[in-house]
Amino acid sequence: MAEFDYDLFVIGAGSGGVRASRIAASHGARVAVAEEFRVGGTCVIRGCVPKKLLVYGSHFAHSLHDAAQYGWTIEGAKFDWATLRDFVASDVDRLERAYTSTLSNNNVEHFAERAVVTGPNTVRLASGREITARIILIAVGAWPVMPEIDGAEHCITSNEVFHLPELPKRVVIQGAGYIALEFAGIFNALGSAVTVVNRSDKILRGYDHDLTERLLPVLKARGIEFAFNHPIEQVTRQDDGTLLVRTSGGKLFEADAVMVATGRQPKTAGLGLESAGVELGATGEVPVDEYNQSSCPSIYAVGDVTNRVQLTPVAIREGHAFADTVFGKTPRTTAYDHIPSAVFTQPPIAAVGLTEEQARLVHGHVKVFKSDFRPMQNMFSQVAERGFYKLVVAPDTDVVLGVHMFGPDAPEILQAVAIAVKAGLTKAQFDDTVALHPSMAEELVLMR
Repeated sequence: MAEFDYDLFVIGAGSGGVRASRIAASHGARVAVAEEFRVGGTCVIRGCVPKKLLVYGSHFAHSLHDAAQYGWTIEGAKFDWATLRDFVASDVDRLERAYTSTLSNNNVEHFAERAVVTGPNTVRLASGREITARIILIAVGAWPVMPEIDGAEHCITSNEVFHLPELPKRVVIQGAGYIALEFAGIFNALGSAVTVVNRSDKILRGYDHDLTERLLPVLKARGIEFAFNHPIEQVTRQDDGTLLVRTSGGKLFEADAVMVATGRQPKTAGLGLESAGVELGATGEVPVDEYNQSSCPSIYAVGDVTNRVQLTPVAIREGHAFADTVFGKTPRTTAYDHIPSAVFTQPPIAAVGLTEEQARLVHGHVKVFKSDFRPMQNMFSQVAERGFYKLVVAPDTDVVLGVHMFGPDAPEILQAVAIAVKAGLTKAQFDDTVALHPSMAEELVLMR
């Protein structure tokens, strides 16, 4: 008889957990996964996928306005929140079925219930069943942080925003990170009056200053209000059902919905990791080594729960590397340099590699090339928004250290550029590439 019930037991069926389960099973491991909510995790169920669909839906507000300049007559155009909301929900259902099929097609047993760790090689399901496993993988992801606000029960997070019964006329959003600003753009485009409040005067920390300094005035020009250095202190429900928001600086805002987007932290509370001697970090994260192993040799962790890089593609890479290492006898690690990222604001920004500030800390002096232009597609727009691309280049080697983009389709263009940066190509090689004209992307090879 086998010493353990399973070779691998995964807690959490998100992107990292599903990938790890599938690859481990392909290596011949007996695998089971427990998920207390829905298969697919944050990205599929309540994150990047449904959010991107809302972004697509909200883009039509701008396109319809611009269409008249191209000769189109749009009569009687109106928006119905329920139609978009329900379409997004149906696509989430489709993706969940696809992820569930991936598990079953790879002979991974799926327990649709919560599991907690009870020892280095044991877990207990919510039904009370005790299960043993040679290896346990923690892939439970992260959860929105709700700061101490008087009346926090009246606020929503990115978890609940996809299920609003109707489109709020007035929205107050706390936070200035990518989640806050993406939803600010969505609600603004769909017709809501949006106010963003934040405890500091900075937006999108970690992105190059040239991008954030150009994005902020564009968001304001589109009608999004900002109240910096004014975090929410109190939210009260008024007699008419609306909400009254009071900031620490004494400002008052009336709203129909208050969304808090102040970051996410690993979802390890109550998971029982202490019973196996797993050490946790300051925010509840599971510290792991380069092979995703925790302080307990039989327990590993991947994805947002490790708080290394909270991005779905990174979790997938980590899950795959874990399975190859532990069950495929092929030790693999995940590289965390040159990870491309994007913020789907309206317009979006995208970046890969070092910011100018980071590059100067490493190299002392750097060469910077910039292109400030008006995208052709904006020529007929009522809003004269400009695009901006920036290359950060090492002074001695001419290697492109970072690319930073602001403007239409920036994320789609950046994916290909990230290959060049990852490969260590030089500015001269960018210059030697023939431009694709007319396109916005050609600006990347025309900077002198």
